[in-house]
Amino acid sequence: MVRHVACFGLALILGAFLLVAGSAPVAADASLARLLTTEGRALAAMPEGRLSWLRDGRNRPQGDATIELAALSDADLARMPAPKGGAEWRCLAEALYFEARGETLKGQFAVAEVILNRVDSPRFPDSVCSVINQGTGRKHGCQFTYTCDGRAEAITEPAAWNRVARVAQVMLNGAPRTLTKGATHYHTAAVRPAWSRIYPRTATIGDHHFYRGRG
Repeated sequence: MVRHVACFGLALILGAFLLVAGSAPVAADASLARLLTTEGRALAAMPEGRLSWLRDGRNRPQGDATIELAALSDADLARMPAPKGGAEWRCLAEALYFEARGETLKGQFAVAEVILNRVDSPRFPDSVCSVINQGTGRKHGCQFTYTCDGRAEAITEPAAWNRVARVAQVMLNGAPRTLTKGATHYHTAAVRPAWSRIYPRTATIGDHHFYRGRG
């Protein structure tokens, strides 16, 4: 009899705990927010206020509360307003369009990482546009093929442009760069440049291999 009473009491306590926990607002639970993001759960489950950093860089999550870029989808990006920005945003979006518009979202974020990693490196120019246009006009000096392939740089695929433009905005707003482990170089699987035999490969995403340069 005592055992049954004790079990009944424990059940009441447990039930009360679950009732209280279930009534707590999810938006106010910072630990749950971290769990959702670090495990790559659906971005749509996150409170709208915590997504403002994707659009304009405000309220960027700190510590473990980071959005997993690999978990983002086209539907997530579509929740953002029409992207817009200055010269740096335009340069990054154009580079992604001409270099990686056929890649997955993860592949496009990875290419953007390389460009921004170069901006942060003392071995490369210190702005997005300067990094992308480095060597343009010199024979075999272009860092990004589309800037010196002789073809007109015309945006003819609006859907692809809207996608990479949002990717560029997210990255410039301070998204974490964790996909390529600090890569500063990449190439398609169809070629094998000399430096690929020297630099350590850090990732392979889609049709691109990524490398971290020395120094």
